[in-house]
Amino acid sequence: MSAAAARPRTEGDWFLVPAPQPHRPLRLFCFPHAGGDATAFTPLARALAPAAEVWALRPPARGGRSRDRMPPDFAALVAAVVEAITPHLTGGRFGFYGQSFGALLAYEVARALPADRRPDLVVAAGAPCPAEWAERESKDLDATELLRLTGLEELVRADPDLVELALSGIRTDLAVSATFRHRPHPPIGSALYALAGADDPMLGTTDLTGWAAFTGGAFGHHVLPGGHLLATVDRPGPVALLSSLLAAAPARPAADRVRAPAPARPPLRPAVRPRP
Repeated sequence: MSAAAARPRTEGDWFLVPAPQPHRPLRLFCFPHAGGDATAFTPLARALAPAAEVWALRPPARGGRSRDRMPPDFAALVAAVVEAITPHLTGGRFGFYGQSFGALLAYEVARALPADRRPDLVVAAGAPCPAEWAERESKDLDATELLRLTGLEELVRADPDLVELALSGIRTDLAVSATFRHRPHPPIGSALYALAGADDPMLGTTDLTGWAAFTGGAFGHHVLPGGHLLATVDRPGPVALLSSLLAAAPARPAADRVRAPAPARPPLRPAVRPRP
């Protein structure tokens, strides 16, 4: 059976594997935006196969988990994801990719994992670094405005039921996001790469260098064509860049020892050249 023909499967309550791969390639865990669901990463999963196998997070209170309650706050959500993901972090290399709210969640889950279970690579797309999260421009947006600015309104506007489902998921995630509190902590040792869409109406700035302080490993950043969400149900997102980053990311050390950042760290390849 080809990768494209492989049937999607779920792994427990928390993960969808849209394009299962038979030979256990590198695993990429994907974290959706506020209101998003695992199915947003189906095109990306198909495009990355067979080099990587996407495991997409299935948040509660939407889609196939509409009857499951969202944890009451951000810290509880991180703890729940850590518990769910930990059994799946053995047997090979893996990375995290998150968009917007999912980028913050991906990083905080990586930080909360035991040092020897952290990902080789964390890719944060369309999000300010954790220290700047509370000041993000989207903090006072309501769900309707957020649906418009993410560019997803066009996908659901023809169906009132889909609109209400999308808005319900966004409201749930905004409530959880509002409980996030950044506290200074040692940087993780995973390689970290920050992405932004050149036309993102929500990020406020494409200066992503604030993320550099959150890793003691390799760091890079890049501005790509596009808006707030790079990967959606109708487009795979930054496939070529993710493929390159996953191939280039160094394997994490056996112990993620805390160390002070070097004065100048070499960027991940490809070289970072923000677009004008």
